[in-house]
Amino acid sequence: MEAKKITTTDELEQALHIRRTVFVEEQGVPLDDEYDEFDKLDGKCEHILVYYHNEPVGTGRVRSVEGYGKLERICILQEYRKFGLGKVIIAKLEEIAADRGDLKVKLHGQTHAEGFYNKLGYETASDVFMEDGIAHVLMVKNIAEKSQSS
Repeated sequence: MEAKKITTTDELEQALHIRRTVFVEEQGVPLDDEYDEFDKLDGKCEHILVYYHNEPVGTGRVRSVEGYGKLERICILQEYRKFGLGKVIIAKLEEIAADRGDLKVKLHGQTHAEGFYNKLGYETASDVFMEDGIAHVLMVKNIAEKSQSS
């Protein structure tokens, strides 16, 4: 398994397909809410794919927002969720954020995944709020030590 930055339109289309499968078809997020102006290869937002046996099965993205690297659209196809790929996605997104100069990262984690993010060093920084009908919490992590030791 490996995670790599998306550099081609074909790879971006694979990521968008994974997101549609997970967020729209599985979780019921409205299609109009899933895609936005950051779904481009323009450098404002970095996208990744995670591969399992050379098949793209997960994705995520990171962009700089208000002094944070904001991790977004993190998902893995259902049949691949028990292979530790979530940790691979988060590690790659944090690496990209650190390379961009971000000292902290944040994300809106679905409440069912809060424990997963806690294990990776994230702290819950908000009460529960709703996004697209799904309960979320704001989670933050300091990655300054990571970027300084790299």
